[in-house]
Amino acid sequence: MAAATPLLAACGGLGSSKSTDTTRKTIKIGFVSPRTGATAGFGEPDAYVLELARKAFGSDVQILDRDSQSNPQRSAQVANDLINGDQVDLMLTTSTPETVNPVSDACEAAGVPCVSTVVPWEAWYFGRGAKPDDKQAYKFTYHFCFGVEQFHNMYTHEWPQVATNKKVGVMWPNDSDGNAIRAALGPLLKQSGYTIVDPGAYTDGTNDFSAQIARFKAEKCEIFNTFPIPPDFATFWRQAAQQGYRPKICQVAKTGLFPSQVEALGDIGVDIAGGAYWAPTYPYKSSLTGVTSQALGDGYQAAGKQWNQQLGPSLALFDVAAAALKAADPKDKQALAKAIGSLDVETPIGRLQWGKGPNANVVATPILGGQWIKATDSRYKVEFVLVENSSDPNVPVAAKLREYRG
Repeated sequence: MAAATPLLAACGGLGSSKSTDTTRKTIKIGFVSPRTGATAGFGEPDAYVLELARKAFGSDVQILDRDSQSNPQRSAQVANDLINGDQVDLMLTTSTPETVNPVSDACEAAGVPCVSTVVPWEAWYFGRGAKPDDKQAYKFTYHFCFGVEQFHNMYTHEWPQVATNKKVGVMWPNDSDGNAIRAALGPLLKQSGYTIVDPGAYTDGTNDFSAQIARFKAEKCEIFNTFPIPPDFATFWRQAAQQGYRPKICQVAKTGLFPSQVEALGDIGVDIAGGAYWAPTYPYKSSLTGVTSQALGDGYQAAGKQWNQQLGPSLALFDVAAAALKAADPKDKQALAKAIGSLDVETPIGRLQWGKGPNANVVATPILGGQWIKATDSRYKVEFVLVENSSDPNVPVAAKLREYRG
């Protein structure tokens, strides 16, 4: 792609006759995501995004992609292998604290610039040890993602579309996501007039949710909210159906993001509400590839699969990488990390501007409300429609939230 040439020229003339031996070396980017294991749904579009990125960067940039297997120990291992063995210049990582946080920690410890996404920013920032008054807790690791404020906006604009008693049964696990949500989202929802029924933090991998279901039924919780790993929600939701718990709104996060996850539930997956951090109707494009959001989704579907919202942030990581490589010497890790902290980048999920808060390491991005319905396209079983856009009014709403009928 033509864009590769000016990018490399801006990186210090890589490949030119005047380059030194150091600058002539290939730039290496590490990319770590979950392709197998409990959160494998996030990795489904990896191959497609990586092909776009590799074509855009050209031969002087090598992208080394690794599977975290949805496991924190594996995530740390592959990160350290990329840092010490492959000697990457820049690391990219995405999707859940189980993958992203260990990779970020490894990079911070080794002094390797890292950009990450798709972990609620509080779970990434505070989950790794930052304190509430820290304005820049990390020197080498940066992040862009939605946070508790965006979830609160989404829920308080989405839930009133269905009449309920405003009692919310929650299952927030004992992990980085669950602990961050319990600490910050719970109080905000209470301030907005919702009653939170919280049976307490549970361990990831729990296989019997009878006690929680009984509590939600006894308390008449007409709204249900959870932030689980996907297999845990599948277990809970099947048990809830068997035991007669059917809330008017079933609002999930961290699962229910991708068609494959919802299809696996069968009929009880229809009408589940979820969040969207990207969709083909986002009116933005990739600065690296020039691909619009609509073209990104259409291209993926033309390749044989229904669009997956992970396409947007995964490609955005490479937009940020390209901007960083233009802004500083790729072989100077301190300069590269510093440059990331002041980037302003156009991506499929919108404009990313570091330095505008909530802290120096993080850009808070939108998450919009939507719902899974039976597909109107005969090629697919379900489809996701947006029902609220409070975090980004530029994205069109397609429907109104309806009561869960599964």
